[in-house]
Amino acid sequence: MSTVPAQALATAGPAPAHDEAAEAAAPLAPRARLLPALAAVYRAQLSRARVARIPLLFVATFQSVGIMVLMRGVVDGGSEARAVVAGSAVLVVAFVALNLLAQYFGQLRAGGGLDHYATLPVPPASVVLGAAGAYASFTAPGTAVTAVAGALLYGLPLTHLWILVAVVPLAGAALSGLGAALGLLAPRQELATLLGQLGMSAALLLGVLPAERLPGVIGYARDLLPSTYGVEALAAAFEPHPDWTAVALNLAVCGAVGVVSLALATWAYRRAAVR
Repeated sequence: MSTVPAQALATAGPAPAHDEAAEAAAPLAPRARLLPALAAVYRAQLSRARVARIPLLFVATFQSVGIMVLMRGVVDGGSEARAVVAGSAVLVVAFVALNLLAQYFGQLRAGGGLDHYATLPVPPASVVLGAAGAYASFTAPGTAVTAVAGALLYGLPLTHLWILVAVVPLAGAALSGLGAALGLLAPRQELATLLGQLGMSAALLLGVLPAERLPGVIGYARDLLPSTYGVEALAAAFEPHPDWTAVALNLAVCGAVGVVSLALATWAYRRAAVR
């Protein structure tokens, strides 16, 4: 049985502690900045949505056009027609940005996809904002088709439909943030799907039906819905001589709600990622 000479043990000694400390303190790769990370997530999500969500976008657009055709039997024109067309157009945004995004983040959380994003050196806000922006952008074609079809169906002017350039991103931001927050805060994937469906149903009932036909209590609930202000801005744009002050005010409220809802979604993402 061989033994190690005592002199060898004495000269070898323990491994230097500063080597272990140096390895532990080795610098990691720098975190990506917000805007480049946001652009990367946006492109990836937009590519994914373009492949997987086109059939659903067709369904959302067909659904909104069908609602306008059904309402044509009870609404002739005037402010009610403007409300129906504007609400149906924004409903496309609600279907994709609220309903589908709630399902997406609910599935991402349930399937462990958040763990993948958590390992990437990107700010949490870029993940939420990139996904929300992609889903909101994806709604633009369906919203434009619905608005044009509704204007032709009800005999409304098309002159000011350029307002969709502001309505789609602002309403999309508000509804996307809400949808992401619902998907991330829901304890189960099935509950996230249910909440997304309920949110879309609220956008349908409170956004498409003319405000003057809603009971008083329901009217207050309508004021709490983020998409309401986008609907009001778009409906005002269908008037022959729009009140641009009211339009700007509604868009400003919609944008402020979007900032709050996206901040809530970012907080919910951080909360879900650390669990």
